[in-house]
Amino acid sequence: MVFQRTLITSAVLALLTPVTSVTYAQADSAAGNAAGNTISTVTVTSNPISNDENMQVLTPAKILAGPELRAKVGTSLGDTLGSELGVSASGFGAGASRPIIRGLEGPRVKILQNGMGVADVSSLSNDHAVASESATAQQIEVLRGPAALLYGSGAIGGLVNVIDNRIPTILNKKMTGEGEVRFGSVNSEKSLSFSLDGSSGVIGLHVDGSSRDTGNYKIPGNAELNNPASASGRMPSSFTRETSLTAGASIIQNWGYIGAAVQTLNDHYGIPTAERSFIDLNQNRLDIDGLLNSPLTGFDSLKYKFSATDYKHTEKSEDGTPITNFKNQMLESRILLSHPSWAGWQGSWGLQTEQVKFSALSAETGRADTVPSTKSNSVALFFVEQKQIADVMASTGMRFENVKRTPDTSSGLKSREFNLFSASVGGLWQFDKSYGAGLSLSWAQRAPATEELYSAGPHESTATFDIGNVDMKKEASRNLELSLQKTHGLLRWKINAFLNKVNNYIYGHSNGIKVDEAGIPDADAEFTLRNWSQASATIRGGEAEISYNLLGEGWAGRAFADYSRGSLDNQGSLPLQPATRTGFDISYRTGGWRAGVNVLHAQRQDRLASFEGFVTPAYTKVDTSLTYTHPYQNMQLTWFLMAKNLLNQGIRLSTSVLKETLPQPGRNLMAGLRASF
Repeated sequence: MVFQRTLITSAVLALLTPVTSVTYAQADSAAGNAAGNTISTVTVTSNPISNDENMQVLTPAKILAGPELRAKVGTSLGDTLGSELGVSASGFGAGASRPIIRGLEGPRVKILQNGMGVADVSSLSNDHAVASESATAQQIEVLRGPAALLYGSGAIGGLVNVIDNRIPTILNKKMTGEGEVRFGSVNSEKSLSFSLDGSSGVIGLHVDGSSRDTGNYKIPGNAELNNPASASGRMPSSFTRETSLTAGASIIQNWGYIGAAVQTLNDHYGIPTAERSFIDLNQNRLDIDGLLNSPLTGFDSLKYKFSATDYKHTEKSEDGTPITNFKNQMLESRILLSHPSWAGWQGSWGLQTEQVKFSALSAETGRADTVPSTKSNSVALFFVEQKQIADVMASTGMRFENVKRTPDTSSGLKSREFNLFSASVGGLWQFDKSYGAGLSLSWAQRAPATEELYSAGPHESTATFDIGNVDMKKEASRNLELSLQKTHGLLRWKINAFLNKVNNYIYGHSNGIKVDEAGIPDADAEFTLRNWSQASATIRGGEAEISYNLLGEGWAGRAFADYSRGSLDNQGSLPLQPATRTGFDISYRTGGWRAGVNVLHAQRQDRLASFEGFVTPAYTKVDTSLTYTHPYQNMQLTWFLMAKNLLNQGIRLSTSVLKETLPQPGRNLMAGLRASF
C-alpha cells in the first residue's frame, strides 16, 4: 500500500533528522512528586508564547497535575475533565466520553498527545473513544483562545493536551517512578498504572503502562427516566477493558536532545444503547521528538516533532459479529523555530503537515456504507509573537493552512480543497503586581470534516442515518474574549467572558424521521435521519472562579460558575448545549493528610434545539476524598479513599446524545495505593 510505504519512509527520514520537537518542562521534581507536594508554578507546554500559567489571560487554561490529576482520573478523558471550568463531557457511556469546551465539541476541539494529534476517530462520532490514557499522564492542559489555533483549524473551541513525558528531555541521576492500584465499587473497577524514568550515560529512558477492567456500572433508578420497564440496577453494555504500554528513549546533551517512543493501546468497551454493541480498538504509535539549541544566528532553538499512527477499531454486535471496520492512518510533523528579542518582539515560527487516510468499511461486504475511504492532506505555516509595551504584554499570531480531502474514486464524490486563515491579537494589561486585565480578538476558519462532507449511510452505534453535503463551505469564527484576574496572594480569582460568532456553522440536524438501513422511511426502523447542515451561530458565555489558600496547608476553598449558550441565528438553540453550573470545593491539609469535598450543581437545561425534546433535570454531584502520604524505606506511599456522586444522584448530561436513556454512574466508593520513589 502506498500510504504504508510513505509512513515507513517518513519514519526513517525523521529518525535521521538531527532535530525533533517540543520540549516539555517538568511540572515538579521527582522529590516533589514523591512527597505529594502542590507545586505553585506549572509549565504550560502547549503555549508557544509563554509557558507561565499566570500569562494565560490571553489563552485561559486549566492545568491538571500532581494530586489533583490523580484524584480526577476517570475511565475516559471526558470523565477526567468533565467538571473543570468551562469543560463538560459528551457522556457516551464509560468507554467513550470526549471533552466539550464552552459548548463546542467534535472537530472543533483538538485532542493532543504531547503536542501532537491523537489520530483517533473520536471527533467523528460520540461513541468513539479518545485514544489517550489519563492514568499515565503527568499533566493535562486545557487551552482556549488564540494560542490554541496554532495547532490546527480544528481548534476553534480549544484544545486538550495530555502530557506523559514518554520521550525524556532531562537526565535523571537515579531512577524515579510511580505506581498506582485502585478499586471502585460502582463498576467493580480494578486498575493499575505505572511509570519509570531513568538514564544510562547520555541516554534518558522511560516506560509506562496501564490496565483497567470495569464491569457494567450501577445506576440509580431506571435507564430511561420514568420508564420502569427500562434497565435498572446496572447499565447494560457499559463495561470497559483497556491496556496500554509505552517505551521511550532519547540522547540528551548540551546541544539539545533527540528521542523516540513507541506505544500500543488496546481498548474494549460497550456501547450502552438498545443494540448493546461494543467496540474493539487498537492503536500503535511512533513519536520522534528533538531540540537543537542555538541552531542559527538570532534563534534560540529549533524543535521538531514527528508522529506516525496506525489506528483501527471494529464495531461489533452483541453476539460479537463484526459490523464496521474503522481505520485511520496518520503522519504528522511539526517544526518550530524560536527567536529571542527582535526589536522587542519574541516568538516562534512554525510549519505543520498532516497526511491522513480514513476508511469505515462494512465488515461483511467491504463496502463504504457510511463514509467513503478518504485521504486528507494539510500544510500549515504559523507564527506567534509577543512584546512588552509599557504595562501591556501584546501578542499576535497567524496561521495559513491548506486542506485537501480526496474520497475514493469509486464513491463518485468530488474532492474538496480549502484555504484557511486564522489570526489573533490581544493584550494583557498588568495594572498591578497581582492584577491583570486581558482582551483578545481572533478569527479562525475550519474545513468541513470528512464525515460532514461525505456521510451517506447508517451508523449502528448512534442509531443515525447520516447524510453529508459535499458542497459545504468552510466555517469562519470571530471570537472576542475579556478577562480579569488576581494571580498572587492567598485569595485569587479570575473572570472570563466570551462571544463567538460563527458563519456556516456545521451541525447535525434531525427532524425525527425514522429510516431503515437503506435510508427508506419506515416508522418502525431503528435509524433516525440526520443531515449535516450549515447556518450562522452565536456562542456566548462566561466563567468565574475564586480560591483561597489552594497552595498551602490548613483550610482551602474554591467557588466557581460557568455558563455557555449557543444558538443558531433565528433558529433557536444549538443542540446538546451544556447546563449552567455552579460549585465549590473545601479542603484541609496538614502534614501527610489531605481531605476534601467537591460540590457541583448543574441547573435544569431546557435550552433545546428545534429537533430536541428532552429537558435535562438539575443535579448536584458531591465528591469526597481522603489521602495519607508517608515515607516507607526509599518510597513515599499515598493511601487514598474517594467517593464520587456520594448522594447517588441520577445524573444526565445535557451534552450527551443518550441523555434520555443513559444516566451517569451512581455512588462510587474507591480505594487505592500510590507509591512514588
